[in-house]
Amino acid sequence: MMFRASVLTLYPDMFPGPLGTSLAGRALGEAWSLDTVFIRDFATGRHRTADDTPAGGGPGMVMKADVLARAIDAASPEGDPRPRLLMSPRGEPLTQAYVRELSAGPGAVILCGRFEGVDERIIAARNLKEVSIGDYVLSGGEMAALVLLDAVVRLLPGVMGHDQSGTEESFETGLLEYPHYTRPQVFEGMEIPAVLVSGDHARIARWRRAEAERITRERRPDLWDRLSGKKA
Repeated sequence: MMFRASVLTLYPDMFPGPLGTSLAGRALGEAWSLDTVFIRDFATGRHRTADDTPAGGGPGMVMKADVLARAIDAASPEGDPRPRLLMSPRGEPLTQAYVRELSAGPGAVILCGRFEGVDERIIAARNLKEVSIGDYVLSGGEMAALVLLDAVVRLLPGVMGHDQSGTEESFETGLLEYPHYTRPQVFEGMEIPAVLVSGDHARIARWRRAEAERITRERRPDLWDRLSGKKA
C-alpha cells in the first residue's frame, strides 16, 4: 500500500521541495505519492480571494471556510480513509509515536494555514486534527507540513537502508539517542570510547543505554520525568 499525501496550500510551488531529494525523493512514486491542491482554485470571483478580515476586528486576514471546504472535499471525498490534518501552532505536539502511526496508515490530507489562521468552523465541519511541530510561529503551514512528511516518509517500508534505523533513534524508546562515532580512531586528540571497539556487544548495549539516559536527564528532564513515572 502506497502512502498518499495531499497538501492543500496557497503556495504549491513549495512542494515537494526538500522532499524531492535524498531518501524521500528516491522513494517518491514508489513508497509514497504527493499531490498538491492550490486552494485559490476553489475561490470564486475575479480575484479568487481565499481570505477575509476577521470577524470582530483585529489585524491580519483569515482563510475562508467555504473556500477551504471546497478544496478539502476535492482532495478528500467521502470515504477517504486518510486523516485530515491542519498544521497549526496551537495543535497537539507532533510526536514520534504519532509519526509512526501515520506511517502505518494510508496517508494524510494536510491543510497549510496562512495569515492569522483558518475560520474555526472548517475545523469542526471537516474534522481537522490540529498538529504543531513546536512552540513557535511560522509564516504558514507549508514548512510544518514538510517536516511532518519527512518524518513519516523515512519510516515507510524500504525507504531507509536498515530496518533498525528507524527504531534505534531519539524518542522511539522515550530517550534521546546515544552518541555515535566512526573512523578515524583519534580525532584532534579525542578517541572513540574503548567500549565501542571492544567487540563485547553486551557491554556496548549497556553503555549506549547509560549514555542515552544521561543525555536525556541532562537535556530533556521532561522526557526523563515522564519515563521515570512510567517505571514507578
